[in-house]
Order: sequence, then structure tokens, then C-alpha cells
Amino acid sequence: MAQIVSAVYALLLVQVALAQDTPTVGGINYTVQVDAPGALDELLTNNLDLMRWRGNPRVDLPLLQRLVREAPAQARTLVETEGYYTPKIEARLDTSGAEPVARISVDPGPPVTVGQVEIELRGFGTTGSGLPFDEKALRSDWTLPAGRQFRQADWESAKRDFLRQVTRNRFARAQLAESRATVDPAAHKALLQIVVDSGPDVHFGALHVVGLYRYPQTVVTNLNRISPGDPYSEAAMQAFQTRLQDTGYFSSVQVSLDTTGQEEAAATPDNVPLVLPVLVQVTENKQRSVEAGAGLSTNTGGRLQLNYNDLNVHGTRLKSRLIVEQKRQTGRADFYWPTTPSGFDDSIGGGVERTDVQGEITNVSSISGRRAWGSPRLEQSVTLEALTELRTIDSQPSTRSKSLPLTYAITKRELDNLITPTHGYVLTGQFGGALLPVMTDRQFIRAWGRAFLLKPLSTRVSLVLRAEAGAVGSRAKTGVPSTFLFRAGGDQSVRGYAYQELGVKEDGATVGARYLATGSAELQYWFKPPWGAAVFYDAGNAADRIADLRPKSGYGVGARWRSPAGPINVDIAYGQAARQVRLHFSLGFTF
Repeated sequence: MAQIVSAVYALLLVQVALAQDTPTVGGINYTVQVDAPGALDELLTNNLDLMRWRGNPRVDLPLLQRLVREAPAQARTLVETEGYYTPKIEARLDTSGAEPVARISVDPGPPVTVGQVEIELRGFGTTGSGLPFDEKALRSDWTLPAGRQFRQADWESAKRDFLRQVTRNRFARAQLAESRATVDPAAHKALLQIVVDSGPDVHFGALHVVGLYRYPQTVVTNLNRISPGDPYSEAAMQAFQTRLQDTGYFSSVQVSLDTTGQEEAAATPDNVPLVLPVLVQVTENKQRSVEAGAGLSTNTGGRLQLNYNDLNVHGTRLKSRLIVEQKRQTGRADFYWPTTPSGFDDSIGGGVERTDVQGEITNVSSISGRRAWGSPRLEQSVTLEALTELRTIDSQPSTRSKSLPLTYAITKRELDNLITPTHGYVLTGQFGGALLPVMTDRQFIRAWGRAFLLKPLSTRVSLVLRAEAGAVGSRAKTGVPSTFLFRAGGDQSVRGYAYQELGVKEDGATVGARYLATGSAELQYWFKPPWGAAVFYDAGNAADRIADLRPKSGYGVGARWRSPAGPINVDIAYGQAARQVRLHFSLGFTF
């Protein structure tokens, strides 16, 4: 019996010892109240130790009191990053209630503003070839000028932006040698000083390509516009990278300076040009790919699409597609050769297309050869096409025509962004025709042009202007394929009317006309980017005689969303001549 009692007593002693070594579970529950103006409230709430320790089981009353004592120093450091160097800060712990409350009160006082900015450019004048930038403009673009409130984040950002401007041309290895922000709390002023050292004058060297396995080296080298010895240019490298990405051969492309020889580069005197190779790192796309998609347009209805691509068909790229829409069905395949050393993109292709629009049914078969050149900002091309067209209107017998037109096209783009632009313009023109009596039923000449202007009127209001015009000259319209004639109406034409509703009436159908003229004016208001609203007025028509180009008007309102894929537009328009309201949906601008 005594042994049992002794064992029980020993077990109790062990449990007591374990209980003494076990930390308190739960700690003290407390709340924090921060009283500070504007963004300082959120800054302190997110960064004070008092907030981070809430709910920690190790917090007891002495630790909580210590955190409250340390809070004013922490708060002072935080508000100084926002430019407030003479704050009045109070912190106290209220234990009168059931749960302790830590109260932090901050009066930031007047902010420190930038009083003077001193910028020294060191070493740039020793190269003997002048500066690659406008020094006066560079200094005026400094983003934290005198009079601006001094914030630590703005100070760091201003230095980064300034250095980036300097390193864009020739001086790729320029560095921030010194930077100092001297704050006078009594005067509420900050003196900013930076020294930028140029480093060596950098020039491009030879081209090194990494990552090519299936495709020839010429796929890259033919697109290279950089010559060994050229002064370094960030824009030249970015343009080269964009051209490579646009080929479709690669899933990723990176063009950079090859700095593997850092030791030799570091030893180069600043007055001697530093030559660095251009490194191109690519990851090849899969040779074959299949893509499927679906969509909806108020112009041509629902859409199903199937694409098949092969990046290596006897040295060419195959791009093929099958598109089935309610009003249009298309099948086409094109073969593209790699870009030539002279910058030409050559291709051949063929396809069939059937359209059923406004009572006219057309079936077109074509083969074509095309040569294109230029850049996304200035594209040019020449296309020779052989086509046959079968045209049917309900009450008439079908007619067939053939043609061999040659067309020159040019597009000029000046936009801040090619996918989601906010300002700029686009001009597009086409000139050509079937001028020879070879494989052609009716000789004709054709000219067409479109202009697009996007201009911000304020930070929230933008003006969008569109204009389109076209003309076909021939002895008679019969025999000219309808593909080269004109109709108007629809999402990107005159809203308030059905797709290609405006044209020449023929036995109850609307058919193509010799002349086209349309215009549009739209005001967009971006109340909460990327969301906006618009009001617009469209007018235009298509006719066989210029005298009959009496404009038909449409006007309405719309919603806008700047999506990652481009602007999405939903419009409600009233067609005055048709006397009806239509819904229009479109993605992107027509460039």
C-alpha cells in the first residue's frame, strides 16, 4: 500500500514540474487603436510591432508594456519615410477595461519638402563623342524636384529612374557613385545630392545565340539590325527582341549584353570604349501546335475557330486556320519563309471563304504571294492574288468572275502601346487593282484608306476619331469581285446599322459599291480605369456614284474596359435612317 501511495505522489510531482515548464497558452488579448491622418494610419497599422505581436501566446503584461514604450520610436521612423520629421507621438496602454487597449496618437506636423537638388554627371565628357542625351532635359525630368514633399520611396524611385535614363544609350554600365539626402527638420527642407559615374562607353560586339536546336541560325541573324561597333542602345536591343518574338519560332526571347567577361570589363579604362557581345537566349516553340477557340461578334455572329501550325515545313512556317461563323466561313493555309537578310518576309497561301450578308452570298477561292517588310510602326507589303468568285442573289442566276489584282499596302502607327493605346494615331492605305487582261474578267483600279486618332483631352477624357474612304475605278462594275467593292455599317463602321447594311440595293439585297466614306467621333470618360463610358456619333455610306454618298447617321452610348487583350467595347446605337436601336460588341480597335 505504501508503495502505491509513493508512486502516486511521485507522478504528481512530475506533473507539477511539467506544468511549471509549459509556457502559458493564449497570452494577453489586446487591441490597438491608431489615430493618424491619411495614409499614415495604414502605414502604422501595417508595420508597428504592436500589431505583429497580437495573438502571440508569449505576450504577457510586461512585454505588452514594453511594446507600447517602443511604439513612439518605431512610429517616428515610419512617418519620417513619408517626409514628416517633427511629429508629436503619444503612446499609452489603457488597462481599465476587460481587455487592454494600446492607443497610438500621431500629429505628423508639417512635411519636409525638397529644397535643392544637386546632380553631378561624372566622366561623361571624357569619351570625346558627346553625350547621347539632352543633359538639360535629363535634369528637368528629375522626378523629385524642389518644392515636392520628400518621401523615402519617391527618393529611391527618382534615383532609379534617373539612372535608367542615363544607361539607355552608350553608358550601359553607369552607376550611382554617391547619393545623399540631408534633412533639416527645423527648416523642413531636404537637400538632395547624387553623383552618377559614366563608366566606360559601351559598344556592341559580336552576336552570340543560345538555345537553337531545330531551326537554322539565320532565323535569328537575318533579323539582327545591330552591327559590331555600334554604340550601345537599349532601344535597338528591345526592337531586336520584339522582331524575334514576333516570328512565332520561340516561346521566350531575351536579348542582352554578354557580361561573362566581368574581370576584363572592370579593368577597362573609362576613356576606352568597352565592347560587349550581344547575347540572344531563346527557347524554341514546339514544332507543331493545335489551337481551338470560340467567340461572338455582333457583326458575323458566333464563331468557332481551329488553328494548326507547323514551324518547320521544308524550311517554312505553316499557319492554317478554319473559322466557322454564322455569316462567314473561312479556311486558309499560308507558308512563310524566314526573314531575309534584307528584312523581307515572303509567303504564299491559299484559301476559300463563303459569306452570306444582306442577301448576297459569295464563294471566293484564292491563292496569293506576298512580300512584307518594315516594323509594327511602319508596315508595307505587296500582294499578288489570283481569285475566282461565285456570287448569288436569290432572284438572280449566279455569276462567276475571276481576277488577278496586285495590291500595295502601308500602315503607319504612332501609338504609346500597340495593344491598349491611350494616345496616338494609325494611318492605313491600300492601292492597286487588276490592270492587265490576264486571268481577269474586268480590269479595275482601287484605292482605300483609314485613319484613326486617339487623343487624351484630360486625365479622364479621351477623343477618338475614325475616318474611312475608298474608290474603285472601272468601265463597269460587273466582273469586279465583290471583295474589292465597299459596304458600310457594323461595329467598326457606322454603328446603329447591321453589318454591311449600307451599300447599293439590288433585288432586295445590299451589294458592294464603288465608293465609300465613313467617319466617327467618340468621347470616352474613364471614371475608374480601366473602366469607362463613351458617347459617339457615326456617319457614312457606300454608293456607286459620289453624288449618292448621302451619309446615314448613328449615335449612342457605350461601356469600355481596357482588358489585357485590348479594349472591349459594348455600344447601344440608334440608326437614324433605319429607325432602330442595335447592340454592338467589339474587341480592340481596327488598326
